[in-house]
Amino acid sequence: MAFVKPNYSKGQVNRAGQILAAPEKYAADDQAWADAVLTNWRACHGYPINTFQATLRNKLRGIDAKALVAQRMKRTPSIVFKLRRFEDMKLARMQDIGGLRAVLDSVGKVRKLEAAYRNANFQHQLVSSKDYINEPKPDGYRGIHLIYRYANVRAPEYDGLGVELQMRTRLQHAWATAVETMGTFLGQALKSGQGDQEWREFFSKAGAALAIVEKCPPVPGFEGKASAEVYAELAEAEHRLRVLEKLNGFAIAADKITSERGQGAYHLIILDSAKRAVFLRPYPISRLEQANLDYAEIEKRTNAGEPIEAVLVSAGPIDALRKAYPNYFLDTQAFVAQISKVIAQVG
Repeated sequence: MAFVKPNYSKGQVNRAGQILAAPEKYAADDQAWADAVLTNWRACHGYPINTFQATLRNKLRGIDAKALVAQRMKRTPSIVFKLRRFEDMKLARMQDIGGLRAVLDSVGKVRKLEAAYRNANFQHQLVSSKDYINEPKPDGYRGIHLIYRYANVRAPEYDGLGVELQMRTRLQHAWATAVETMGTFLGQALKSGQGDQEWREFFSKAGAALAIVEKCPPVPGFEGKASAEVYAELAEAEHRLRVLEKLNGFAIAADKITSERGQGAYHLIILDSAKRAVFLRPYPISRLEQANLDYAEIEKRTNAGEPIEAVLVSAGPIDALRKAYPNYFLDTQAFVAQISKVIAQVG
């Protein structure tokens, strides 16, 4: 089998998590060991999310055949941030290291897909769910999250691993893309609720406006406000920060996208924000372990200060990659177009 299997006990994985959360307390050898454990532990999620992806695509055929589907391994900085943010978080219990995303045309189709999963006769256990469409986050984020604990009698070595399934509309996806893209250029973790207050408020207002467009419950803080008031607040914030102008200027030209030759079920996407360039490295399933090792090496360079970001994903052809992970191509056209429409309604 080409998929990576666990090489460490859960106790060892949790020990590695402790080291990763506070590396200054440990020797260099301990830190190197923890890095190796994380690389293996993250890679082990490849098998569960691959089997989940097959099920997801099958369910989407009768709901939204044009839906975008992508899978990814959680980035090391995001894993470490979560370990540091929550003192009781154990690496072996982290439920979203392996993730899948479905991007559908409408809220109605998202709800149909959600129902298909909730009514499924799975051996996998649904351990947690979040409805951020009916109850959006204060920062404006919306979508559905279902978290499963994997179970498979034919591959028991993967039992207990967490798989997170995210479902969102194209508008919700456009908002999330813009947040990550702007965060990249500002050098701020806007996605994690950090960074300048003004920028966080802008995206909260943008999320509130898009919730109105989709006729969904309001973002916290915007309850009772008429659409005209929300749109006007958004227009004022956009004018002050020149958001659309900035986002339009970030887009990566086609000649700045470089891809190694070869076919791959997986791609390592490497974004150099300083050069505004993207490099794509394909890997067949037979080289998935090497892909995870290369992913870890790129993240070490990021941690050392290079202006690069990487993510290991599976989303089909390059065009599908760009649609599923537009933030790695600095592509915010869908967000810019929708926000421009909203602002145009302000008198």
